[in-house]
Amino acid sequence: MTGRDTAVKVTVVYYSATGHVADIAREIADTAEKAGAEVRLRRAAELAPREVVASQPAWAATAEATAGIPLAAVEDVVWADAVLMGSPTRFGNIAAQLKQFLDTLGGAWRRGELADKIYSGFTSTGSPHGGNESTLLALMQSFHHFGGIVVAPGFTHPDKFVDGNPYGTAHHDAGGTAPVGDVTRNAARVQAERVVRLAKVLTTAAS
Repeated sequence: MTGRDTAVKVTVVYYSATGHVADIAREIADTAEKAGAEVRLRRAAELAPREVVASQPAWAATAEATAGIPLAAVEDVVWADAVLMGSPTRFGNIAAQLKQFLDTLGGAWRRGELADKIYSGFTSTGSPHGGNESTLLALMQSFHHFGGIVVAPGFTHPDKFVDGNPYGTAHHDAGGTAPVGDVTRNAARVQAERVVRLAKVLTTAAS
C-alpha cells in the first residue's frame, strides 16, 4: 500500500457449518468497514457431500443463507494488508474446510506474498472449554509460517475480559443452542478495530 489516504485492505475468511462462525465473520467485516477499511468477506468451500449437508437442518440453512458470499481465493489473501480467519473447532483444531484453503496458499507463500501482513483468528465451540484456545493457537502456527504479524486482541479492553479469550474471538454455542450474542459481538468488534488500527500503523510506516 502507498499513500496515507488509501484504505487499509482487510480480508475475512471463514468456514461455518451451523452459522455461528459466519455471524462472527460478518460482525468483524462490518466493524472493519466502519473503521475505514476496504473489506472482502469470503467463505471457505464446503468439502462435505451435498447429501450430508442437506441431512442436517442447521447446516443446510447456513449453506443456503451464505451462498451469496464469494468463495475464498488465494488472491484475496495476497491483496490484503490484514487477514482474519475463522473456523469452528474440530477436536481442538481448525475445520478441514479452512485447512484445505490454507493448503492452497503454498505458491503464494513460496513467492513471499503472505509475509509482513497482519493476521488474527476467531472460532466457535460447542462448550466453553471445547477447544477454542487450541483452535486459535493452531491457526496461529500457519500465520507464523507465513511470516505474518500475529495480532491477538489480548486482554486490552473490558469486553475481552468478559469474552475471556486473549487469543481471538471465541463463542461457545452450548451444543448449537446458543446464538452469537453481545458478549461475542463486542469481543469481535474489539478484535476487528485493533487489527485495522495496527494495520494502518504498519501500512503508513511502509508508505
